[in-house]
Amino acid sequence: MKRVKVRGKHVILSFVCLVLGFMISFSYQFTKQEAANGNGKPTERQWTKEYEYRNNLIEQEEKNRELQKELVEKQEKVREIEEELAKGEQEKIYFNLVEDVEKLRMYVGDVRVKGQGIQVTLSDSSYVPTGEDVNNYIVHESHLFKVINELYISGAQAVSINGKRLSHDSYIYCNGPVVTVDGNPYPAPFVIAGIGNPDVLIPALNINGGVIDQLLQDNIVIKVEKKSEIVMEPLLQTNE
Repeated sequence: MKRVKVRGKHVILSFVCLVLGFMISFSYQFTKQEAANGNGKPTERQWTKEYEYRNNLIEQEEKNRELQKELVEKQEKVREIEEELAKGEQEKIYFNLVEDVEKLRMYVGDVRVKGQGIQVTLSDSSYVPTGEDVNNYIVHESHLFKVINELYISGAQAVSINGKRLSHDSYIYCNGPVVTVDGNPYPAPFVIAGIGNPDVLIPALNINGGVIDQLLQDNIVIKVEKKSEIVMEPLLQTNE
């Protein structure tokens, strides 16, 4: 049997292990004893920290409740504003619809129209030079169309010719010395009335190179008058 020789370093290593074991054992016993003496109760410092945490938590919960209450109030106010806006918008929509319907009835001639406007009278030329074609000195449907279109473009609400109110499907054509409007013949002079703002309608006709200048070049006699009131009855009543 081989003998193991004990050296100095083995003795030192054994001593270190013994001391380390003793320290571990002492630490364990001390910790156990402290826990037993304290009966698991937190220290004063732990109580202080826990108290601070609890107060902070209560404070945050109170702030959250206040913010939640404020949020509910704001949401309620927003709903009230939205309801008012919706109500106002709905009323505005209804008002616009009624206004549009009234305008459409006016344009198609279903309702009586009254208001200020202008009156344009177109007459044949009283002088025809010898040898000239008389047709170049009388009013034709093209002349009427120029005045009527300009009135509508300038915002006229209703237009009539010699008291015959025009509608969206009216037709005008020349038939010898007379002009036929919706099947009714009318001789010259032709009185075109337009309901609208005279301060807009008259300048629109008098613009340089505009309708009046063109009619004058065609030897048409023109008279434009401002009217404080023009009345046009519904088309159905007129046709009866």
